[in-house]
Amino acid sequence: MNELDQGQRAFSSFRVLNGEDNHSEREQLFRNMAQLFSYVSDRCDDEQVAQYDEVLCHLAELVEVEARAHVAKLLAPLERAPGTVVVKLANDDIEVARPLLEFSNVLSDDDLIDIISKQSEAHRVAIASRPSVPERVGEAIIEHGETSSLVRLVRNSHAEFDRATLQKLVARATQDAEIAHDLRGRHDLDWQSLRGEIHQLSDKVLEDLSRAESTLDPVAAGKVNAVVFNRIRNGVGFAASEWKLAYNQVKALSDRKQLDDRALARFARFGYGHHAAAAISVMLRITPEVVVKWLASQDYVAVSVALKAAGVAPDLFAALFAVLPWRDLPSAEDKALIQQRFVGMDREEADEIFALWRAHSFRKRTATDERASA
Repeated sequence: MNELDQGQRAFSSFRVLNGEDNHSEREQLFRNMAQLFSYVSDRCDDEQVAQYDEVLCHLAELVEVEARAHVAKLLAPLERAPGTVVVKLANDDIEVARPLLEFSNVLSDDDLIDIISKQSEAHRVAIASRPSVPERVGEAIIEHGETSSLVRLVRNSHAEFDRATLQKLVARATQDAEIAHDLRGRHDLDWQSLRGEIHQLSDKVLEDLSRAESTLDPVAAGKVNAVVFNRIRNGVGFAASEWKLAYNQVKALSDRKQLDDRALARFARFGYGHHAAAAISVMLRITPEVVVKWLASQDYVAVSVALKAAGVAPDLFAALFAVLPWRDLPSAEDKALIQQRFVGMDREEADEIFALWRAHSFRKRTATDERASA
């Protein structure tokens, strides 16, 4: 069956949304809509995604677990998916939620943390199994999770731990031999470098881990006193893989009407530079390529005008400017100068500059398209 046939089959059953249906028609429409979206997701504009989102959310309330689980599996691998229905299904029963929790890139760290705090241990185990578990998400699992989710987290070689998270893990390991055993098996951790930093806790960790794990060898036991995060991080610079993930998550946040100053403040607070850059693109309807070019060319003026036109307050601007993934890290002098210019810039002036730039960009793109089609 081709895409057109699939679409006709799906939309011909739209009477179910007005109650003129039976149970099987509802489920079939739900499945067909999700299948159709999976075919065309990379070609849908924001309005079309919003329409799919609204219909799928409505139908999700009317169908049984089996149909919801089927749709969750269809949406889980998509890079662009309707944000509201994804979050809705990710908070569903675990048989529905699992593929989204394990694989969906549409779910943001905040979405995952909320699910960790409110849903079941099975949900936390699924999240701990993700191909990448950022520090904040791992910390939430440690705070709310039981042994099964913590063990899965520790065994996930792609889970990221900062120093504070590792200290919490060590504290939990003093009470659980399985966690202790798996934590000791993490070869990516520099066990020596924390010696003297966990002080009183470290002595108890050594004593309790040795008691819990009778096969703990003397060398490993001597290293337990020095738990520390040793992941090398490049503190600045654009990463294509991170940008793609961030852009899709920001688009999903926009789908749910949650891309606002609070979201921007979270991006700045937690150092989510790629998300902050993606937000500029989505909020101002600038193509991603343009924002990436600004970052690569250190175009501080363009970013300043764009964020002023977006109505961002000076303190939020300063926080966002500091975390954006510039090619080179801005100096203290750069930050001070651009902040001064931002504060002195009039909002109306920024709107005019941005409107002129957008008009020029549109004319240039139109001319390019005409030459290409000639």
